Amino acid sequence: MGGGDKTLLDLCGKPLLAHVIARLSPQAATIAISANGDPARLTIFDLPVVADRLPDFPGPLGGIEAGMRWAQSAGAERLLTVSGDSPFFPATLAAHLNQAAENTAIAVAASRVRLHPTFALWPVDLADSLTVFLATGRRRVLDFLELSGYRAVPFEDIALPGGDVDPFFNVNQPSDLAEAWNLLCPPTK
Repeated sequence: MGGGDKTLLDLCGKPLLAHVIARLSPQAATIAISANGDPARLTIFDLPVVADRLPDFPGPLGGIEAGMRWAQSAGAERLLTVSGDSPFFPATLAAHLNQAAENTAIAVAASRVRLHPTFALWPVDLADSLTVFLATGRRRVLDFLELSGYRAVPFEDIALPGGDVDPFFNVNQPSDLAEAWNLLCPPTK
């Protein structure tokens, strides 16, 4: 994506992350941004920035572990995570994951027969076991999910002005950003 924060790339006149936050805001009482590096670059969002607590930046699980600790300190029992580069996730994500979480440790979103482990509802009492897991050098989210127990929660495609899309579509390359523009802000004819 040319370096820098892809979550700050322009999508229809505002940063990609602004779309994610707007989609998440009605679903969560409190929101924080998981990010390493200088938090000043994210001040435009006026949200707490939570950095990895563990050395060597252990990938998504490092952010989830830090988020769990942050949520614990706020008195929360669960942490809802979403990816900062996926602007179309369902408006019902939290409700559906919460309903599924009644019968399992972790509820994880799925679509098109694919699991999306960064879109999940995590019990914060798993923080200690996640810290121990990461200390072993393991980094795969799926490995931790399998160890802890999870339930896949299926979601259908969503309709946008530019066509139907996998709700967990993420922007990883310039062509994905162009597709997101076409889906969210199709050119007028």
